[in-house]
Amino acid sequence: MKSNERRVGTVSRGIRCPIIREGDDLGVIVTDSVLKAAESDGFEIRDRDVIAVTESIVARSQGNYATVNDIAADVKAKAGSDTVGVIFPILSRNRFAICLRGIALGVKKIVLMLSYPSDEVGNELVSIDKLDEKGINPYSDVLSLAKYRELFGENKHPFTGVDYVAYYKGLIESCGCEAEIVFANRPKAILDYTDVVINCDIHTRKRTKRILLEAGAKTVLSMDDILTAPVNGSGFNSKFGLLGSNKATEDKVKLFPQEEGAKALVLDIQARILKAAGKHVEVMVYGDGAFKDPQGKIWELADPVVSPAFTDGLIGTPNELKLKYLADNDFKDLSGEALKNAISEKIRQKDGSSLVGHMVSEGTTPRQLTDLIGSLCDLTSGSGDKGTPVVLVQGYFDNYTN
Repeated sequence: MKSNERRVGTVSRGIRCPIIREGDDLGVIVTDSVLKAAESDGFEIRDRDVIAVTESIVARSQGNYATVNDIAADVKAKAGSDTVGVIFPILSRNRFAICLRGIALGVKKIVLMLSYPSDEVGNELVSIDKLDEKGINPYSDVLSLAKYRELFGENKHPFTGVDYVAYYKGLIESCGCEAEIVFANRPKAILDYTDVVINCDIHTRKRTKRILLEAGAKTVLSMDDILTAPVNGSGFNSKFGLLGSNKATEDKVKLFPQEEGAKALVLDIQARILKAAGKHVEVMVYGDGAFKDPQGKIWELADPVVSPAFTDGLIGTPNELKLKYLADNDFKDLSGEALKNAISEKIRQKDGSSLVGHMVSEGTTPRQLTDLIGSLCDLTSGSGDKGTPVVLVQGYFDNYTN
């Protein structure tokens, strides 16, 4: 006799969509693409499925772009100095180089202070073993460019083959701006060169800004202070500014999606699916997943958040029991059907109260749902030519009893 027991848990599907252009009705396009995928592949939309939309097509449909000249104008107006310290940028042609061009066009001299041995997200300037070998303490030692070259020579990124020190210096100078490069990890070190600073770190930006202001800096701008409002009709992001931006062309950046528009989008898609399929799905916009590459040691989260907008059903963290713990402890004397029934009953007894701190949940992952699902979606959609900027996740909220 054929069993009706479900044998599949979580499924993540990349959904192909048309190429999105500025002004496209993304709510209609995403809804139609998901429904057509379900029809062509023979699966059904279910309650609590998650539809995730990559931030890049949201920003593109919003037309949220700015040029290097827009960045330059905002920096010039807000920094109010010919010499600016630019500290702790990530090493990325896609994420930061074009922002650096904009900054360089707005000032006369940049003192670029790079963290070492790696940037905030793990891109390496020099191996920590080489620091040990040369007796360098990255927590206290400030290195000039000449000293860095003397000690470590040229260091090309293992994935891109770029020497970012030379690349960033050349980029600044190509804008007609003087460049001085130093290497340090203490924010206050930049104050020996200038008291006007743009701190470009992402997740530590508030602490860095506080330290600099307390140490007497005249002006401190974070990346989320630049392009928070339109400049000459440009795009902007009122909450994150330049944070989360990506290179669009050689002279233009695509900014992180506007939070208000992204929230309206996820609610629109949720309502459209309910009307068309009668199912209550959750919807989110996602950018970088929150995971670390074990080979390159690169922490992928270069966006300020994984998800700038999501429906209310994605608020919170998982509240799960550890099956291995139950099998090895509470029900160690059971096996087969008896073990299955005992564990299933234990799961059914969950009353919604938090399991944090209880041994029975030890080893589960109490990260935000949007961070977990966003990581899954980022890996599913990829960053190249898959053509699947929308991901449908099914069964994520299932457990052993479903």
